[in-house]
Amino acid sequence: MTHPNTFSVLFWLKLASTKNRKAPLYARITVNGKRSELSLKRKVLISDWDTTKNRLKGTSESNRSVNAYLEQVHVKLFECYQKQQNANKLVTSDIIKANFLGKTVSHHALTDIIAYHNTHMKHSLRWGTQKNYYTTHKYIFLFLKQEYKTTDMYLSELGYKFILDFERFLRRQDSMGNNTVMKHIGRLRKMVSLAFKMDWIEKDPFMKFEAKYERKERGFLTLEEMQRIENKEFAIQRLQLIKDLFIFSCYTGLSYGDVMNLTIDNLCKGIDGKQWIYTQREKTSIPVKIPLLLKALNIIKKYERHPNTIHKQTLFPTISNQKLNSYLKEIADVCRIQKNLTFHIARHTFATTITLSNGVPIETVSKLLGHSKITTTQIYAKVIERKVSEDMERLEQRF
Repeated sequence: MTHPNTFSVLFWLKLASTKNRKAPLYARITVNGKRSELSLKRKVLISDWDTTKNRLKGTSESNRSVNAYLEQVHVKLFECYQKQQNANKLVTSDIIKANFLGKTVSHHALTDIIAYHNTHMKHSLRWGTQKNYYTTHKYIFLFLKQEYKTTDMYLSELGYKFILDFERFLRRQDSMGNNTVMKHIGRLRKMVSLAFKMDWIEKDPFMKFEAKYERKERGFLTLEEMQRIENKEFAIQRLQLIKDLFIFSCYTGLSYGDVMNLTIDNLCKGIDGKQWIYTQREKTSIPVKIPLLLKALNIIKKYERHPNTIHKQTLFPTISNQKLNSYLKEIADVCRIQKNLTFHIARHTFATTITLSNGVPIETVSKLLGHSKITTTQIYAKVIERKVSEDMERLEQRF
């Protein structure tokens, strides 16, 4: 867990505390450019101090005694340094100072906060988010190995430079865009902030760091593109299932996790006496109530008697998100859709093509999507050109 260190000890007088022509003696311990000051509990005449040799001048018994003490301090500090170095432990000026004073130093390392976070996030984070943290951990350990030639670091060592170095390291990784880099740094930041709140470190190294995300356009399907998929019948059963799940999401705005979690208990009669879905967003736990359009209701009825849904008591047969998105690529090819088709595009399509483009107020769309703020909906729900054209045409007619 070590890398080459530079070590030095300098004795000096603290002239700011001079009294009766005497100043207190201090030792300055420097490791890798970082300093710690150690009071030696001695006061000496300023006129007796040799600033070149950092020792007292003259041969008086008191001065020789102080000089001998300084030699002992230097030897002991060097021994503390060698002990840490030989034991392959972290060497810092603070640790050497604490060892010299005989204090017990409790230092937490990066692996400590990662292990603590892993243990506690199992109960609070969904599996997809946990996997993202595991990926970030992998990059942290790779960064430590390649850039610092170590397997761990104490949290007290982390500083602004460490964050910048980690950012540059991530940007050198293949196919890693700016927003992905920021997300990895964001996860590290959450763990370090947790350590700060638990008093494992004295200051938060992220205090001066500002994450910079690039605003990206949200992909969605036009009505014509969506109908191309909706009207296509697949002889292969798995592709037909994926198509139905995708179209169901286009008409409800539910994400992959929310669709997979639906059971018969989520089907309720709404305020209008019609069939609604009452559920809770997997990502945010925000409750949502969605009136079912006829096309969405027909897809539910289609899978009522499917062996998988009967066995698992779900509305639809379950399938992993990875496989689902892989099959969507096949569907996009067959339906001549050039866009990068993922299941989340169905949610964007619901927000734009199905609701906003047909005059549904953004406040209603926000409720249907389970957003806590309309500003979030504005990012997802981009009004397509057809709607802009229609609005301008109506304005022209008024004039």
